[in-house]
Amino acid sequence: MSALRFAVIGCGVIGEKHAKSIAAVGELVLVADEIPDRAAELADAYDVAFTTSASDALSRKDIDAVAVCTPSGTHADIAIAALRAGKHVVVEKPVDVTLEAADRLLRAEQESGRTVTVISQHRFDTASRLVRRAAESGDFGRITSGVASVAWWRSQEYYDSGGWRGTLALDGGGALMNQGIHTVDLLVWLLGEPVEVFAWTACLAHERIEVEDVATATIRFAGGALGVVHGTTAAYPGLTARVQIHGDRGSAVIDDDRLVTFHTAEGEAPPLERSPGPGAGSDPATLSEAHTDQYRDFVDAVEHGRPPLVTVADARRTLAVILAIYESARTDVPVRLR
Repeated sequence: MSALRFAVIGCGVIGEKHAKSIAAVGELVLVADEIPDRAAELADAYDVAFTTSASDALSRKDIDAVAVCTPSGTHADIAIAALRAGKHVVVEKPVDVTLEAADRLLRAEQESGRTVTVISQHRFDTASRLVRRAAESGDFGRITSGVASVAWWRSQEYYDSGGWRGTLALDGGGALMNQGIHTVDLLVWLLGEPVEVFAWTACLAHERIEVEDVATATIRFAGGALGVVHGTTAAYPGLTARVQIHGDRGSAVIDDDRLVTFHTAEGEAPPLERSPGPGAGSDPATLSEAHTDQYRDFVDAVEHGRPPLVTVADARRTLAVILAIYESARTDVPVRLR
């Protein structure tokens, strides 16, 4: 099969990162953004055409796949339109901001026969893959607990820089939905099926936003393990994202995408296959090579007719955890996952 031909819809910082990954694994044909200057700038960087209309991009017969990099609350609608136009789809996280939207996308994918993946690139980090294999192999024994912590900083200027930032309709949430979702996803990926949460959220360091800049939660998993979630964009100057997994035969800690602790009753971890790159930390423009690795997985999934490593159902489960955290914080009671 020849290289997949892509369009990027949404030419902001994240759209630029998608374009870079696409150039490494396929062919970028077109970029689209409602802001002409932004579309033109990205198009010039890759010597491709641009448009200000997503519909124009989807109507092109020379495009096989679309990367959706628009505000979060528009993801499902654009992805569904792309599927109906016969395209495969890469959706930037989160899959959308409501379970109803995620379910519509799931149905559309099933009806289309096309492939959809949702960006969760940290599942492709070398450290994450090693810890996942160890957990699946029982190297940690019975998994007993885990921690996901994202202590980042986003300035007031960050939230003021776009009319959609910090809004419930288009951002869907704050420190968890936008920044912490990758780390929550890793916790769920490592600990198993989440069944119940209890949480608190607050907005303590920013103005003119509808979402939280700090959140804490506990999660109960089907296997009995208990998890702790901490996410904030109010931790100046911005520290790291950290995932911990603990069992009765071992533990592992991933900090800033790097494996900093791995110990089991059988001994230390084997050497990493390669050193992971830097994490996103306090700089939202920084992404590791794992982003391109997810694109490679997506291309391979399309070519071989298999599910991608990160499916819409996977993304829906992580979204359900975050929405349950918001519901628990709002109602002050535990919330069962659905």
